[in-house]
Amino acid sequence: MNNIYLISDIPGYSPQISRLLSMMNYARFTTLESTKNLSVNQLDFLLDSESNSIGALLMHFAAVEYAYQLETFEKRDLNDEEMSIWGAALDLGEEGRKKIRGNDLNYYVDKLNEVRNRTYELFKTVDDDWLYKEEEFWYKKQANHYFMWFHVFEDEINHRGQIRMIKKRLKV
Repeated sequence: MNNIYLISDIPGYSPQISRLLSMMNYARFTTLESTKNLSVNQLDFLLDSESNSIGALLMHFAAVEYAYQLETFEKRDLNDEEMSIWGAALDLGEEGRKKIRGNDLNYYVDKLNEVRNRTYELFKTVDDDWLYKEEEFWYKKQANHYFMWFHVFEDEINHRGQIRMIKKRLKV
């Protein structure tokens, strides 16, 4: 995170993977900046009965990244045990509103860092050719690993917009 504004080589990773990780790191940096110093009440705040909390969105980022680790590196979906841990965060909605609450910011940051550290380790095991490997993806469409991992941080950027909107409307 020292050179957050550089999309460049990262020691130990191939060039394209380095650039992908650089972009993921910047997305995460801006997410963490937007949630800095939030209280438990602020992390749990709901705009209405249909919205997601900031805490749930942070868990969603970790859950999506974890799911893509399994999808792209292990070629499998989450098992029942993993779904009991990550399911509410993946799906959000009513289950997320009920289950993801009462945690401080450090809890969410620790989960995000735990999953990201695993991503770093997994990316050390592949090279740029792996990014271009195509396979069946959403609704039986072809996608490559590059797109799949782009989607991981694209989803975070999209939901970070929700976080910023929620912060502007906090009533706690």
